[in-house]
Order: sequence, then structure tokens, then C-alpha cells
Amino acid sequence: MLKKVLLCGLGGAVALTVGILLGHFGIKQDSTSPECVQDVDESVIAQFLAEVDNNQIEENLRQLTKVPHMATTAGDEETVKYMLKRWQDPDSGLDDAWREEYMVFLSFPDEKTPNRVSVVSPTGNAIFNVSEKEKPYTTDQEDPAVVQPYAAYSPAGHAKGKLVYANYGTMEDYTHLSQTVNLSDTIAIVKYGGAGRPAKAINGALFGVIGVLVYTEPKDINDNEMSDASQTYPHSWYMPPTGVERGSYSFDFGDLLTPYLAAKENTYRIPESDIKGIPPIPTQPIGFLDAYSLICALDGSPAPESWQGAFNCTYNFGGPGFKDTSSFANSDVQMDIYNKGELRNSSNVMGVIRGSVEPDRYIIYGNHRDSWVHGAIDPSSGTAVMLEITRVLGKMVKAGRWKPRRSIVFGSWGAEEFGLIGSTEYAEEYHSKLRARTVAYINVDISVFGNVSLQAQASPAAQSVVLTAAKQVKIPKKDSMSVYDNWIQYSNRTSPTHGIIPNVGFLTGAGSDYAAFMHFLGITSMDISHTYDRRKTNARTYPAYHTAYDTFDYASKYIDPGFTSHQTVARTAGNVLLRLSDSLLLPFNLTDYAESLEQYLNTALTNFGNTLAQKKISMEPLSNAVAKFRAATNRLNELILNSNFIKESPLKARSINDQLMLLERAFIDPTAFPDKYGYRHVIWTSRTSGVPTFPGLADAFDQARKSDLQEDWNQVHRHLSIVTQAIQGAAYTLVDVI
Repeated sequence: MLKKVLLCGLGGAVALTVGILLGHFGIKQDSTSPECVQDVDESVIAQFLAEVDNNQIEENLRQLTKVPHMATTAGDEETVKYMLKRWQDPDSGLDDAWREEYMVFLSFPDEKTPNRVSVVSPTGNAIFNVSEKEKPYTTDQEDPAVVQPYAAYSPAGHAKGKLVYANYGTMEDYTHLSQTVNLSDTIAIVKYGGAGRPAKAINGALFGVIGVLVYTEPKDINDNEMSDASQTYPHSWYMPPTGVERGSYSFDFGDLLTPYLAAKENTYRIPESDIKGIPPIPTQPIGFLDAYSLICALDGSPAPESWQGAFNCTYNFGGPGFKDTSSFANSDVQMDIYNKGELRNSSNVMGVIRGSVEPDRYIIYGNHRDSWVHGAIDPSSGTAVMLEITRVLGKMVKAGRWKPRRSIVFGSWGAEEFGLIGSTEYAEEYHSKLRARTVAYINVDISVFGNVSLQAQASPAAQSVVLTAAKQVKIPKKDSMSVYDNWIQYSNRTSPTHGIIPNVGFLTGAGSDYAAFMHFLGITSMDISHTYDRRKTNARTYPAYHTAYDTFDYASKYIDPGFTSHQTVARTAGNVLLRLSDSLLLPFNLTDYAESLEQYLNTALTNFGNTLAQKKISMEPLSNAVAKFRAATNRLNELILNSNFIKESPLKARSINDQLMLLERAFIDPTAFPDKYGYRHVIWTSRTSGVPTFPGLADAFDQARKSDLQEDWNQVHRHLSIVTQAIQGAAYTLVDVI
């Protein structure tokens, strides 16, 4: 793999020696091979942008959504074969494509014995049954492969008790509710949002709750619209009354039985009983039509105003149980859950275009392939975009018009919906190679949430390349306006360095397949998509999310008619990909990283400084570390500005590129978060604190302030030291020599 690089270095050295000898005799000689100084070609990018076709993307999506393709099912295998066929096409395929297999632990409902939720009278008769399936509006919902709505990794079991309403199921919600209602042996009904899916059951169990129902509140997803006669799908993008959001109810990402090990057939597996971060009690999602019937019949005190929703009734806590005046008086809610865990073979489909100069440096572009049902938006909108990018680049490669400087690896991940499994197992299996050789990871999962504006989250180092691409790409049918200029109208921030710019968010959680690359491996990552106007709707995501209504019909009518937003994402993400793969010097801007660290520092000083000073914990070392990082970036930037990489040894560019590539790894600390599986990045790991700053410090401070125990203040000091030394260590990596 290093042959080209070594030849470039050796060729440069030999040429330099010859040049010295010839120079002794007064003869000038160019010392660098043209191949070694290959840089990004703007004409190639222009050609790529011109060839990205919205009609091709539409056809991709049509093919990808013909059948439901939940992970490891027959439909999933069909998409595996389709991806391989496309990437092995002799005219537009990649250099190579293959599948990689993992044996993973997944959770499914029992096909022969469906999960059941009912209201049972004191005599044991079922007087109300929750819908087991979503109402069909097209033939898509009638496909026999549509899986019953369920909570993946909820345990099987039977629970019967009085119903209570617990808002979003946060610890604060249950605490507030328990002050009014005895929660022992109750069933809680909660809304999606506010807390992670498994937290709703984990939190409830701590208060004696024995089962949890989860529904999507129309106020949070539908702008209060509820009627399928005229307001919801198939008449608009809003979720119909029987729509149910499926999902994985697990905190940890990756295969749950093989933590930190790739889930191969003979890999050691922990006992299922040792799995952490999943519901300890039966849990089941339901539609808001059924939730309406249950909540509006509840007895007890009225819930706070902030707990109220779109139903035309008062949301009460529950007595526990129902009103004496309701048809459910004196009745219990019965949950019969038959989920089962299974080891299944799951496939990643991989493809590569090999680099011509630095084949041992990788740009990885990925998206998951599996869906809960047809998955037109999640994830097939992203897969349709990826297939168009590979079609255009593949044609250029096959025609001999272009080869990337660095290798481009494409990943179609399996079993993402169960907890980012395919990408995480890949990261665990190839951990050493990926950490040594990967420049960046580009994630395009849901490529189009809506058709208004681009959005992105990224490592600060990658902000500039995303914005550069956004400036170059034009809005379809509005050639006078760039994606950048459109984006800044809908989401912007004021940068001390750049002024008003589009807001590129941070990758602070594990919302998609970037998690293993960013948080576990420390690889500069980004996530790119197109979104709706959040000023005009309260929808927390597109309303058909994880339901049987996320179909080609839905996507083509209500999300992106004409598929021009898909085209915009393909052009922007592809532009970023080409700049990362072809630029002689990696297009990472460390000034933006320094600015982000300074922003976090200022927030920490403002929120924690006085209290920590009273506790005799100094924040001065952290301030000094951030200042040292800024100084190091300034020195490296000056070195770059004063260099002529075309004429100098290619090893100089390679050396600086290694510093840019490895910077993110400097923030990885395997011991920083022992209770957070997979999270090792001390700047961008997830946090529960509402203070937007260094996560370990913020969460430790919140805990210490609540308890005021010395051991918790010691943890604050520990996390302050961890982040201080990580930033200082990162600054050291930017120094050119010892």
C-alpha cells in the first residue's frame, strides 16, 4: 500500500541529490514528480456536480424501497445484492466491492404470537385492545413483511397494573409524579422525546413501574394535527393516528453481546443477563389514537401545563388508574410482550476506489442500509444519494478520467437501527488500521428530512471544507443562489473568526454511524443532510419516522418532490469527498478547532469558575492549555502559509497531513468515561448537563452541585485534569519537531 508513497519520497530524494549535483554545475532541475504533487482539480469537481442526476436518485430510491428491509431479513438480503450489483458494475462500479459478515444479537417480536396491550376489566375481560398494526393507506402498509410495532430489546413478559401518565419518562418526571401517586406496580404511558428510549423504562422501574407504553405526541410531531380524514398522511406529511415509531431501546452502540470485540461467529459473548442499558420491564410503543383513549380516561390530579398535549382533554396523572365515570373504570392495563433475542448474520457491503498517490490514506463515506419497514427517508434517502455519488465517480474511474489521490472507502452498514451495529463492528474489527490510516469519515444517513436547507454537524476541523463545498454548490432551479447563502438564512451563528456563517453543529452524541468513528476511534467526522424550516413546525423530526408510512410515496410527495434536495446533498457531500480525497494538503482548518475550544472554555469559566474557586479547584491549567492549543495552531498555520508544497519534498506535505489527520486522536482517552460504552472523546462525548461545554466536566459538576459530596467534587477535579491534559497533548502534536 505504501509503494506509491515510498516511490514519491524516494523519487524526491533522488531527484534532490541529482539536483544538487546539477546545481553545482549551474543547471536548474525540478526535484518533484508531478504525480506526487497531485492536488484537487476544480474541473473534476465541476464535472462531478454537473453529472449528479436527481432522476437517477429518484430511481435509486424507488428500487431501494420496493420491499421492507429490516436488518437480517429477506428484504435486507435483497438490498445487499443490489448494492453489490451496483458497485460491481463494469461501467460505473468501484475498483472492488465485497460483503463482510458479523454474527449479532438482535431483538424481534414473535411472528406467531404478536405483542398485545389491552384494558382488562376486574373480571379479566379485555374491554379495549391497542392496535397491533398500523392502518393501511397504500399497499405498502399491507406488505406481509411489515413488522409489528415493537420496542427492540424490551424483555418478554406480562405486566398488569393501573395506568399512570409520566410525561416523557425522565427521572425528573417520575420524581414529580411519585410525589402525588404511588407508582408501585403501575403501568406508565409516556411520550417519545425528552429522554432516550431505554431511559423511559429504566427510570420507571426505579419507582416501581412494571411496564411502559410509549407514544408519539401529536403536539411534538404533528403541530397538533390528528385527523386522517384531511390532516395527516395520506393528505400531508403528518403521522396518521395509528402510526407507531419503532426503535432500538438500548443505550450502548454496537453488538450488545461482544462489547469492544468484533462480533464474529467464534467471538466470546457475555451472557444476555449481563447486558446493560436496556429496559428491565416490558415496554411497547403504540399509536396516538390509542394513547388518546387511554390518557383521556385517566383519573387523578391534572398534570402540569408543560405536560399537556394535543388531545382535547386534560392530561391527568392517573389515580393511579381510570376515572370512575369512564368506560375503563376499575380496570387495569395488561401488557403481553413476546419479544425474543436472536443471533443473526448481518452484512456490511464495502466498496473502494483506490488512491493513486496515497492509497494507504482513507476517506470513508458511509450510511446504513437497514430500515424498520420500507425506510424511504431513514435510511434509503441516504443510500440513494450514496449510490448516485458512486455511479458518477465510478464512471469517471472506468473511463480513465480521474483517480483519487487517497483511497475512498464506501460502507453500507447493516443493523444500524438496532444500535449502530454494522459500523461499530467494522470499527472494532479494523481498529488499528483505521486509527492509523483514516483521514475522515463522512456520514449521510437520512439525507433529506425536508426540502428547505442544508444542515451539518462535524468536528470543528471539518467545518471549513463543508462550508467551502456549500459555497460552490448551487440550489437547483435557483442557480444564482448557493447552498451556503440559502443555509445561512435558516441557521447561522456569529464566529469570532469568520463573522456570521451557517451553523455547523458538533457531533456530541451517537445519533448515527459516525459514533464509532468519532467517539471510539477519534476520526474527524461529519454528518450532512437537508432539513425543513424549523421555524414553521414543532415536528422534532419528519413525522413518518420509523413508521410503516415512510415509503417512496411519502418521500416523493411530501419530503422532496422532484428529488432536488437529494441532489443538493449528493453534490455537497460529494464535493466534500473529492476535496478530502484529492487535496495535496488536507482541507482541515485548525483555527476553527481552537475557536470551538475557546468557546467551551468561556462557557465553563462562566458557569463553573466561581464555584470551583471556592472549592480550591483551579481552572487556570485549562485556560493555559487552550491558549497553548491556539498558539500551536497559529504556528502550524504560519508554516503552511510559508510552504510551497509543489516545489518542496512531498514528505513535508505528508508530515503536516499526518498532524492534521491525527489531531482528533489526541482527544481520545480510553479511561475517561468508564460508564459510557464506546465514548472516549473528551471534547465531544455525550453529556446530560444542559451546559454546552466539556462533557465530562459539565456532568461531574452537575452531580457534585446536587450532592455536595467531596468524592463528587474530586470527580470534577479529575475531569478538569483529563480535558486539560488532552488539549495540552493535542497542542503538542501540532509542533513540527521535538
